[in-house]
Amino acid sequence: MRIARVLSGAVLALGLAAGPAAADTTPSANASEDTGAPTEAGTSFRTATELDQGQTGTADGSAGDYLYWSFPADTGRRPTVTATVKLPDSHAAETWQIDVYDGLRRRQACQYGAQTRTAGPGAASVELACTLRTVRAWSEPWANDPLPGTYYVRLTATGLPTADLGLPVSAEVRVDAKDIGGSAAVDGSLAEPLVPGVAVAADPSGESGSSSAEGEDSSEVTVLSGIEPEDGWASGWWSDRWVWTAIGGALAALAGVGGYTLTRGSGRPPRV
Repeated sequence: MRIARVLSGAVLALGLAAGPAAADTTPSANASEDTGAPTEAGTSFRTATELDQGQTGTADGSAGDYLYWSFPADTGRRPTVTATVKLPDSHAAETWQIDVYDGLRRRQACQYGAQTRTAGPGAASVELACTLRTVRAWSEPWANDPLPGTYYVRLTATGLPTADLGLPVSAEVRVDAKDIGGSAAVDGSLAEPLVPGVAVAADPSGESGSSSAEGEDSSEVTVLSGIEPEDGWASGWWSDRWVWTAIGGALAALAGVGGYTLTRGSGRPPRV
């Protein structure tokens, strides 16, 4: 009985200690009300509009345009991208598609979600979603696993009829992420997250601190993207699986002590 009470207390204490480490840190829905949310989209990877997780970006465009956004995704996270396209009152059937690319511009497969949808004639809007696989801290060079860094969202219509090209549309894109925790942890980590360059307007004084590959006459220069998670990039070595490993070790030790106590006997020599 006494051993059972000791084991129960140890399990309870270790479980309470592991609670904060395993907590879900998904951004709050109120984050979308941030007044700093972008109201336009880029037209290429280099000019993609930066979007924080939990923000809702909006943009106006024309049917047939490519709209680009970028967002940071860190180790142990499972990003979900949702998009809503508001269509004009009169249009033919249109198929819209959302694609997500990593920092190496490799197209990432959606684990689930309606990545492509067709809006019937006269439909007011179409909604798309793409949930990626969990971002890994490290991967083999030949693999196509999601890695920490900048991710790109591309929204466009495919197979548009000629009559619908150029019709005005408006889009809303939101990025959220779920913290998966130690179940997705792997050994090893990248030296640096995959954060490619973005195009910014050149400084007329020539003190932008970056050089353009197109020469001094260029109106744009390339710099590293400054967007990153709120708490910075993870180092890659810590995860809550260390907590559960410690819990398992402690329980094994307690079970060993309890088993020895039950089987050692009274210690008295047998009667002759």
